[in-house]
Amino acid sequence: MPMPAFEEYEPEGDCVCRGCAQRRRSLARARAIPLRDGGHPAARGARRALVLATAAGVVLGGGGGTAVALSAPATGPVALDDPGSPQGGRTPLHGPKGKPGNPGAPGRPGAVKRIDRTTIINRAKLWLDAQVPYSMSEYWTDGYRQDCSGYVSMAWNLGSNEWTGSLDKFATKITKDELLPGDMLLFHNPADPTNGSHVVLFGGWVDQTRNHYVAYEQTRPTTRKLATPYGYWANAAKYVPYRFNGVTGGIVPQVPGAVPAPAPVPEPPAGPKPGDPARTFPGADKFAPGATNDHVAQLGRMLVERGAYRFYPNGVADRTWSDHDKRATQAFQRAQGWTGTDADGVPGAHTWRLLVDKQGKNIPPTVGAAPGPGGVRAYPGAAVFRPGQSHPAVEALGRQLVKKGFGKYYTAGPGARWSEADRRSVEAFQRAQGWRGAAANGYPGPETWRRLFA
Repeated sequence: MPMPAFEEYEPEGDCVCRGCAQRRRSLARARAIPLRDGGHPAARGARRALVLATAAGVVLGGGGGTAVALSAPATGPVALDDPGSPQGGRTPLHGPKGKPGNPGAPGRPGAVKRIDRTTIINRAKLWLDAQVPYSMSEYWTDGYRQDCSGYVSMAWNLGSNEWTGSLDKFATKITKDELLPGDMLLFHNPADPTNGSHVVLFGGWVDQTRNHYVAYEQTRPTTRKLATPYGYWANAAKYVPYRFNGVTGGIVPQVPGAVPAPAPVPEPPAGPKPGDPARTFPGADKFAPGATNDHVAQLGRMLVERGAYRFYPNGVADRTWSDHDKRATQAFQRAQGWTGTDADGVPGAHTWRLLVDKQGKNIPPTVGAAPGPGGVRAYPGAAVFRPGQSHPAVEALGRQLVKKGFGKYYTAGPGARWSEADRRSVEAFQRAQGWRGAAANGYPGPETWRRLFA
């Protein structure tokens, strides 16, 4: 099955880093050389060789103090007037004109500030929530460069913007089995740093096979979080796992012959934060027939997060208690193994606590069975829609996409095995909803599922 490939981008034409500026000047010099001898083929060949040699001199010499351009006749190397490092070189916070700052480490590998894994992931989510645009020359409001290495520098709370050629100095090489949330997977191409070099944050394994993991990364068009084949879509074998030297906690003891289990990253509760009055059970009278209040809407949102989408074909914004709320509450109560009056569909203090604290069991899916109220089938979970997975829900999804007019990518399907045709069809449907960026990545979430089957 074809896999989506990571696009290896050339730096933008106006990139201000030294390597890119140097490359533009060198190519401009080469283009300015006049073609003599009336356009003789030999002269054209010499000029072409000069252009290629000049560009190669910039790329290969970019990592040192002086890049060398070749010309003929030549009496020795000609130094360019602004030597520097290749793309994404180390810079202080807020760019070359900024100040080093000290949110964490002062930009020195030997002086790192301690940080726990939960904080690393939560910092990564800040850019994910803000959908920070990708750029190799722009700096976000926190001072970090908006490219892949700037993103990792930000998540690790470094005091400078590092690049793919220096991040490993702040970390220790580990094995695949040792990976934990907050570690990084790094590919640095020293021969041509702008071609394929990339780094992502490891967010945890998708399943027990450890063939896919959650990657937090800064890429075009914006920050994204995506289930990714190990080590990456392209150049997979060249991605090396590293652990930040300043990380605390979450080290799993190595047991001979055993595969260490990754330490989970705690997620925030699916409701009000600790200390919020909304965490307190408001009383059964708030969920009586005809009752209208904010607690009803809050209950609906929490139930949907636990698998109750099929009970709300028109969304959960309604503040008035209805049969939809009662059926969804009852389904959640039965998922806990409760029966009789304990599963009467009216939330009590115990039901409310489980929902607010994101505890207990989720409402099981019913894909393959009869649809729920409103004709909406239950969302089966994100793990079903991943490369190599087979599930009846994949075929049901494909048929619904075709029915809705989004089936042009299917040449012989849809089928029960997740494919690139499924992903592209879902992406087209998501874009038709007006979604962009990570919200239209081709992988169906609960809202995509609800809109397809509503």
